[in-house]
Amino acid sequence: MQTEHIKALFFKYKEQGLSHRYITNKHIEPLLDNMVNKLQIETIGHSVLNNPIYGVKIGNGDKRILMWSQMHGNESTTTKALFDLLNTLLSDEPDVTHILSSCTLYIIPILSPDGANAYTRINANQIDLNRDAQDLTQPESKVLRNVFKAFKPHFCYNLHGQRTIFSAGNVNKPATVSFLAPAQDEACTITPNRKIAMEVIAVMNAALQEVIPNQVGVYDDAFNINCVGDTFQSENVPTILFEAGHYADDYARDETRSFIYMAYMASLDYISKNEVTGVHYESYLEIPENEKLFFDTIIKNAKIGDVITDVGILYQEKLIENKIHFIPKVDKIENLEAYFAHKTIQANSLEVLSFERELLKVDYENVFVIMNNEKISLLPK
Repeated sequence: MQTEHIKALFFKYKEQGLSHRYITNKHIEPLLDNMVNKLQIETIGHSVLNNPIYGVKIGNGDKRILMWSQMHGNESTTTKALFDLLNTLLSDEPDVTHILSSCTLYIIPILSPDGANAYTRINANQIDLNRDAQDLTQPESKVLRNVFKAFKPHFCYNLHGQRTIFSAGNVNKPATVSFLAPAQDEACTITPNRKIAMEVIAVMNAALQEVIPNQVGVYDDAFNINCVGDTFQSENVPTILFEAGHYADDYARDETRSFIYMAYMASLDYISKNEVTGVHYESYLEIPENEKLFFDTIIKNAKIGDVITDVGILYQEKLIENKIHFIPKVDKIENLEAYFAHKTIQANSLEVLSFERELLKVDYENVFVIMNNEKISLLPK
């Protein structure tokens, strides 16, 4: 399937009922209700706070693909793209019917509904579910494990979101989408199982390079058996980590959502049409590894006290009245020549003060600073 065609399908079937970063059961339940006569929807368990966890099954093919999103409740971009995908697969588009005839998808849209409500990485017991794959101490972890055992997937899609700090290698390009074929042993051996995951990632990367060139990265594959991806990979099920990252001026992650959708469609099209053996894995190894080289804002050549230096600012995501707000926070005051910024402010050696006209310090939070007696906004455009 051509990338341009996939892009057109996205705009045609984008789910208009989901936007921005705060996505909870309350947002997806009406959408699931509208689909109840078209696919199999079930409550597969409950969270710590007794919120339902939903499972969605679509397709009747032999190739089984398990997809779960919002294991971390504040990582919602992949969830939005899942509903764009479902809208597409439920359409009468002749170009997508082969996916449903070749594949069966089992989708958990929000694995951590409590974390989604609170907009946190952790669940209501303050546990990171992506470190609970072995101990299975949490009800949400047990739900995923039970689905994995019952569905017996041939592929797993572990869907996440990443911070704005990542670059796609040592370049001034954000890692808008990142992937990983997790290790399945301490030696990080490139096993036949991992090669299959790598081959699928290579296909997605090729498609994404057409729309976001040099903005795709991969993560370090250091092995941690407590992580879900490493656990499933170690059990010989090809597992792919997806990470939705930053695109220029897209703090709502509604542009990145389209690229995640394209990755979904490109990979499902490929899997449905091919027996993936891992023989075409090598181009995966050419994808640059993510580095932490970005700030949301850098104020260059600012006078702080008696020193001319740079100020690096990162946004803190805060849930206020059911909306995500981005609060600028000073992270570093030092020479930041080796770093990049999504927004750059040139101070030209002018004094930069806090909004209270005090000396700017690390950990200072405010949406403004004072420069040349003017208020300068630190917020995204």
